[in-house]
Amino acid sequence: MLSKARIKFIKSLQLKKYRKQEQCFTVEGEKSVLEVLGSALVVKELYATADFIERQKPVVNRFKGAIVTVTEKELASVGEYATNNAALAVVEIPENTKPKPDAQEFVLMLDDIRDPGNLGTIIRTADWYGIKNIIASEETADVYNAKVIQASMGSFVRTNVYYTKLTDYLADNKLPVFGTFLNGEDAHTFNFGTGGIVVIGNEANGISDEVKDFVTQKITIPRYGNAESLNAGIATAVILDNIRRH
Repeated sequence: MLSKARIKFIKSLQLKKYRKQEQCFTVEGEKSVLEVLGSALVVKELYATADFIERQKPVVNRFKGAIVTVTEKELASVGEYATNNAALAVVEIPENTKPKPDAQEFVLMLDDIRDPGNLGTIIRTADWYGIKNIIASEETADVYNAKVIQASMGSFVRTNVYYTKLTDYLADNKLPVFGTFLNGEDAHTFNFGTGGIVVIGNEANGISDEVKDFVTQKITIPRYGNAESLNAGIATAVILDNIRRH
């Protein structure tokens, strides 16, 4: 049974303020919890139904942290997803580690991606295309937001998201910087080379003027219809697919 103190603690982690204060976040749902238990992230507490513990006995037995057996009703009451009928993990937030990519690596840079669903989709897409590092502006949605975790479908455990002031990072950068714009080289035919930084702009305003100054090559996804713009997650997928195909 969950104590009132633990319920209060778990629910507090739904807010960024308390995640930062406690340096912890929650992961909900069977798939995501199994992903985090099998990763290098530090899981501090596991709240799981008896059914989950029985079905996932080999995984649970390897876990050395605190395990609390709870009912489905208790899980639904403390988490953000009423459909979670398996488990919830309290995980330690890892250090904000600055990536140091070499000339043979592509990294993503997110300039003020505000929507948690978009961020989660971008993380999942990056994982699919083998992108290990994402550099995010300080205004970008929090990677430890439950909606981001959910949308990433477990890919958050394999992708490093580093938050920083983008202009400070770019000032020391030696790699090519590819920016997505409405006018630029055709992404379908452009040769991206062997590595670089791919900047994805804000959902409504695109790449900021400050970051735009560091872009060495403008890229565009050709438009054949009448839509005004592409979703940031879709644009990321198109660019990364063309990078890998070339």
